[in-house]
Amino acid sequence: MKVLFASCAAVAAFGLFSFSNLKPSVANHQKAEPKKIQVAILLDVSNSMDGLIEQAKAQLWNMVTTLGKAQCTDKSVPNVEVALYEYGRSSNDVTKGYVKQLSTFTQDLDSVSKILFGLTTNGGDEYCGQVIYTSIDELKWNAAKDEYKVIFIAGNEDFLQGNMLYTTACAKAKEKGVIVNTIYCGDRMQGIKEHWNLLNECGNGSFTNINTDAREIEIPTPYDSTLIVLNYKLNGTYIGYGSMGLANSIRQQEVDKMNFSASNGAGLQRVNAKAMSNAYNNASWDLVDAVQADSSYISKVDRKTLPDSLKNKTTKELRLYVQQKTAERNAIQQQIINTNADRSKYIAAEKAKAAANNNGQTLESAVETAIREQVKRFNMQIPKE
Repeated sequence: MKVLFASCAAVAAFGLFSFSNLKPSVANHQKAEPKKIQVAILLDVSNSMDGLIEQAKAQLWNMVTTLGKAQCTDKSVPNVEVALYEYGRSSNDVTKGYVKQLSTFTQDLDSVSKILFGLTTNGGDEYCGQVIYTSIDELKWNAAKDEYKVIFIAGNEDFLQGNMLYTTACAKAKEKGVIVNTIYCGDRMQGIKEHWNLLNECGNGSFTNINTDAREIEIPTPYDSTLIVLNYKLNGTYIGYGSMGLANSIRQQEVDKMNFSASNGAGLQRVNAKAMSNAYNNASWDLVDAVQADSSYISKVDRKTLPDSLKNKTTKELRLYVQQKTAERNAIQQQIINTNADRSKYIAAEKAKAAANNNGQTLESAVETAIREQVKRFNMQIPKE
């Protein structure tokens, strides 16, 4: 794929990012939008993939925080969108190759996380070529040639199953400028025998294998309790509006609990992701994010859908309240980022001591490695911790 070394600022004027799948009138207003990173995750949900799904629940937040750190040469940060597909479920439509879109491109990561926690496995045929082609065809990939657009497909069994030739799917990926990374769940040599090492044939992506039974090492740190308290304070800065404002505010807290119940690490990775407004954005139901996208939205919001304490405020009073919550959120997010940096250094040091006990590459390590290398092709850098 040809790499164009344009700065993020040079493409920002094209208004590349859209909240169209998230909110009504906030989408097409004043601010020129920054560069975008689009990621589609394609998961095999056949019977042998329980371990993959467990890893994906936690990996979502590590991937988002890794991408959220990406910087362009002018120090601007791209917005991050995530889409999710499943394949290999026999109850899905056979005419669509047992492929199903679970989420279109979105920054509503609470929704994506909740979907992941609801996934179960069910035996079926795994048509890799079909799910790649479908995701390329259905999703609204940006036309810009110098933006990082990427697919991560994870599974096992032979890559060449199904009527859709993988070469056809890969040709469509190259046409759209989408990199395809394949992750085989099992032995590396077996993955090669089963044709998962596509490399240049499929968008100049990477091939790797993971141990689906492996888990990232859980290392308690002195910073964990601080991050939990900061997350509680951060949730208090959200102002629900619209028909789903209250429900989505409750969902935010539910997804917090889901991730912490999966593992302390998953919950804390989520907290870190919530500090990145370029990746975690709730403009569809949160007035603070909505006003950040469109400052005039403060006078348009339906007051009847606001919390009782805000319904009777004047526009001036409501604007001042939103400004206060915005400042409060920004301060808390910065505290989270700083505290997490200390936590990451602590974990890195502990992992170095325990390196000899590493039990195999996980989805988290495979995806992060690919991301860090590939964003460089688009004139972006992800600073090291």
